[in-house]
Amino acid sequence: MTRWLQKLFRAAAPAIAPHLVTGERGEREAARYLRQRGYKVLTCRFTGKHGELDIVARDGEVLAFVEVKTRGSQQFGAAADAVDAEKQAHLASCAREYLRLLGNPRIPIRFDIVEVYMDESAPKPREVRLIQGAFTMPDHISD
Repeated sequence: MTRWLQKLFRAAAPAIAPHLVTGERGEREAARYLRQRGYKVLTCRFTGKHGELDIVARDGEVLAFVEVKTRGSQQFGAAADAVDAEKQAHLASCAREYLRLLGNPRIPIRFDIVEVYMDESAPKPREVRLIQGAFTMPDHISD
């Protein structure tokens, strides 16, 4: 490709915020980690009217809704600490929407969190942690 054409493509491409790039990378690493542990990843980045679910996967007979949190360090606390009550309610609303699209199957569900700790320039994460059953479905969900 000629240089002027490469320059044109670079100029036309929107800049992606570094934290979004890191988050996407963390989600890919989390999906790989889950597959290595026997999860069957069904979808990544499910987007509905209530927002987004990072990963939806099967862990045996359980349908797991997985929130991925990627951080460079634990300097300000564990990555999972960012999944507060408000975020949990938001994820539960997204999960209910996903279940409705499946016809509300009567299957066990679980909310997991995957913490991914990595340096920007490192090819692989320093650490990946899975927290199964990190929280339960709140009763008061807005649909």
